[in-house]
Amino acid sequence: MTYAVKECFLTLQGEGVQAGSRAVFLRFAGCNLWSGREQDRASAECSFCDTDFVGTDGEGGGKFQSAAALAAHVEALWGEGREQRLVVVTGGEPMLQLDRELVEALHARGFRVAAETNGTLPAVAGLDWICVSPKAGTEIVQREGNELKLVWPQTGIDPAELEGWNFQHFLVQPMDCAEREQAMDAAVALAMERPRWRLTLQAHKVIGLP
Repeated sequence: MTYAVKECFLTLQGEGVQAGSRAVFLRFAGCNLWSGREQDRASAECSFCDTDFVGTDGEGGGKFQSAAALAAHVEALWGEGREQRLVVVTGGEPMLQLDRELVEALHARGFRVAAETNGTLPAVAGLDWICVSPKAGTEIVQREGNELKLVWPQTGIDPAELEGWNFQHFLVQPMDCAEREQAMDAAVALAMERPRWRLTLQAHKVIGLP
């Protein structure tokens, strides 16, 4: 299989339960909820995406002809040492490309493999960490994992219903939008009203990491 990677770089995980952890960030190109073109945003199933996942022209991006080649690329970015190796696989929608062969190739190089998905496709087997970020109006099939991250506010999602899904951590993240203060207030209010939810912020944007 050929993997289309938008970007791949060494950084600190910026959000969620693993925020602050050194990680190789592997972003696949493509998504099943939006084309990535601004002219399609208004009609997309996910219209608030803050990510460029189109093409393979980002830092460390490109097309990789095999799982072994991509895993070797990730390992080279990590550098020396095998302690606490972590790769965070995202998109777009990573489950369009992430397969068991790549997960096994990364495991063979000592990486824990975390994935951030919209949950509309089943997660590949063998992942060490699954973060699902549901989008209103979509059919979520991946209703279990380690972390449920709700970007808030979203009309059409009931947090109480999500609490019935099988996750260890329930996080609410203010939407990155023009109405940032209102989104922050809404996220804080949700965490205060429903104690199962914890507030998470995009720390990488605060400190200027990619």
